[in-house]
Amino acid sequence: MNYQVLGRSDLKISEVSFGCMSLGMNDAENEKLLHHAIARGINYFDTADLYDKGFNESSVGKALRGKRKDVIIATKAGNQWRADGSGWDWNPRKDYILSCVEGSLKRLGTDYIDLYQLHGGTIDDPIDETISAFEELKAQGKIRYYGISSIRPNVIREYARRSNIVSVMMQYSLLDRRPEVSCLPLLQHHGISVLARGSVAKGLLINKPAEPYLSYSEAEVQQAKDAVEALSGPQRSLAQTALKYVLMHPVVASAVVGIRTMEQLEEATANAPRLNEAEYEQLTASIPIKDYDQHK
Repeated sequence: MNYQVLGRSDLKISEVSFGCMSLGMNDAENEKLLHHAIARGINYFDTADLYDKGFNESSVGKALRGKRKDVIIATKAGNQWRADGSGWDWNPRKDYILSCVEGSLKRLGTDYIDLYQLHGGTIDDPIDETISAFEELKAQGKIRYYGISSIRPNVIREYARRSNIVSVMMQYSLLDRRPEVSCLPLLQHHGISVLARGSVAKGLLINKPAEPYLSYSEAEVQQAKDAVEALSGPQRSLAQTALKYVLMHPVVASAVVGIRTMEQLEEATANAPRLNEAEYEQLTASIPIKDYDQHK
């Protein structure tokens, strides 16, 4: 396993990390999977208070409690469940974030969170107030660093300009190269790392039949999948090729993978060869970056 420093922090995280949203509702099975992930070299585990109404944090906390010094725990806040449980509403206010962290700390069974992330964001948010909440939590020692989880270029640009975020979690894959246009150069300039999710494009790059995806046609999706398949084989599976593609960009610190089974874990952490420059260019040339509104 290779490790990368996350932005301007002192957190050194595994280049393949564990997206815990995919975990089930069985603590014992989750613990077995997470412990095996650690044995395979994964040290970064990403959850959120939204997932399973807090159960996900609690299950992750139970599994990692005896290994706290060996792992980096990230969670998220900003989505508030309604009292009737019918759904959630966006709430980036300072008082809400300050209250959320207490619940996350309790469920995770720790007295600090390595990376606390805003779980969304809009340009109409009270951004300075939100930043103030994270800075206060950092000063109190309840969090070590903070970041955002967002796909909105205008929001990402504001946080890069106005805050001390060390990371942005965003969707990025061969079938979603929008970040290359909208924000990767900016983040690289500011020393902010990307945590890439969705690297296999909902399975369309590996095992699902081609269908329209974002602004790509079914034929274009198949074209991208064919390009991934052409560079895969006995030494590198389709999923490994897709992951290696996003890891080629220097601003990407880790590919956050939703892992549900031991087989998926073994595949994601296998010592597969990295892409060389020619292979990377071959994949890049297989699918165009579509035009889109960069101001959303």
